[in-house]
Amino acid sequence: MTTFDYILDSALVLLVLLQIKERPLTDKTLFRPLLLVGLAVLNYLHGIPTAGNDLVLVGALALVGGLIGIASGQTVFVRRDRTGTVLARAGWASAFFWVLGMGSRFAFVFWLTHSGANAIAEFSSRHSISGPEAWTVALLAMAVFEVAGRTLVLAVRRHQLAPAARPASAR
Repeated sequence: MTTFDYILDSALVLLVLLQIKERPLTDKTLFRPLLLVGLAVLNYLHGIPTAGNDLVLVGALALVGGLIGIASGQTVFVRRDRTGTVLARAGWASAFFWVLGMGSRFAFVFWLTHSGANAIAEFSSRHSISGPEAWTVALLAMAVFEVAGRTLVLAVRRHQLAPAARPASAR
């Protein structure tokens, strides 16, 4: 893993850990994780492998990521204060799901680069996965869907709590 990998993974984990303290749920706080995962996409996506079961692997990990992201977003405490500001606080369940997704990818890559390469190569051969690029794209899809799932859930929940716009005649 490169220094960039460690920094990016750590930054994504820290984003949720920082949300353990209640803060306003703004466009900026929703957009920040999308920006970070976008940097990862720009850095790692060099094509989408389609040989053998590559797309099945990508789809399976994207689904897992999406489910983890949705679970993380659903377990965030969201409320509106008396001024109408929507506030969010990530509880331990939300942090658990987020770290589960980010941490599992981090652990997988660490294992792969330290002793697991042969096991992954054997698994890939047995299951018709074309190689390292398929795993990279699948892990990236997992991260993208985790971040997108969590962000979408939080955006919907924020919208549901936002104060209703008053008609012009009531102002």
